[in-house]
Amino acid sequence: MPVDLSSEDILDLLKRGRLGRIYLFYGPGEFQIEKVLNEIRETLIPESARDFNLQIFYGGEAVNPADISDAACSLPFLSTNRLIIVRRTENIPASALESFIPYIGNPVPSTCLIFVSGKADFRKAFYKRIRDAGGAVHFKPLYDKQVMPWLKRFAAELGLNMTGKACVYLQTLVGNRLRDLYTEMEKLHLRYGSKTVGEAEVKELAINSRIYTIFELMDQISLRRHAASLSVLNRYLEEEGRDAAFGFIGMLNRQIRLIIQAKSIADKGGRSADMVRKLQVQPFLANKLFEQARNWRISDLEHALHMLYGADRHLKSGAQPRLILEHLLLSL
Repeated sequence: MPVDLSSEDILDLLKRGRLGRIYLFYGPGEFQIEKVLNEIRETLIPESARDFNLQIFYGGEAVNPADISDAACSLPFLSTNRLIIVRRTENIPASALESFIPYIGNPVPSTCLIFVSGKADFRKAFYKRIRDAGGAVHFKPLYDKQVMPWLKRFAAELGLNMTGKACVYLQTLVGNRLRDLYTEMEKLHLRYGSKTVGEAEVKELAINSRIYTIFELMDQISLRRHAASLSVLNRYLEEEGRDAAFGFIGMLNRQIRLIIQAKSIADKGGRSADMVRKLQVQPFLANKLFEQARNWRISDLEHALHMLYGADRHLKSGAQPRLILEHLLLSL
């Protein structure tokens, strides 16, 4: 079975002038998809000719596959290439997608046709045919160990001079959400320009941001500081608004599971270095988890997950979020 390509594969092909003629970009890595599409657009089509050679379609019941095919078969004007992007491909009926199968087998050499889909069912003929042709590109979420190279690469792209410790600290605050990481790096660049940005500068910028608040909250809960946890929770709810409760539940679920894994390693005599290797996290985070794991018994953590699922059910039934979350923290 053909192996799906990665975003790095596509950028390498683009750089070498060997980009293919038809692709399916799929997966949850929405920010990565947009970055790669932008690179393709900037490279393939001169800005002066984009109005004539770039077309974007949106999938849905009303989309006409013939319009997409006609656009793909049209010759470029004032450019050597045309770029056709079909977004929300998953919303196009399977029967309509099958009409593209002949084109997949014989694409127009001057056109790059890219289908973008949040998910892909490779049991269906259209998706399977693109994969068989070597055009499936999977945009996966990055693992912890993959974020650091990504951070350094895009810091260089922005002209931002960040130290290694600054990159680690930013990842610790923001996590692996690439859009948020890129936004924070843009803020750092606007504030510090070409100056060297270290851990202190990242903390100074982040200390009053909403992103900082949720990680501060996770730290206080993990260290079982009840009064501080409630204080930060109230600040978080005020800053984030109506969707804050479910974001909190998701982050706390991740945090508790990390502590469970960290405690299992520590109870077997493991150290921070073992957590770095086994949990695929940065040393900075491994050290924090090692400290936090000391505050919990496994039975406490299992009970915490049970309470967390209960709180989630109550929230989905329409209960008052602040009361539910405050009760959850006190129960932990």
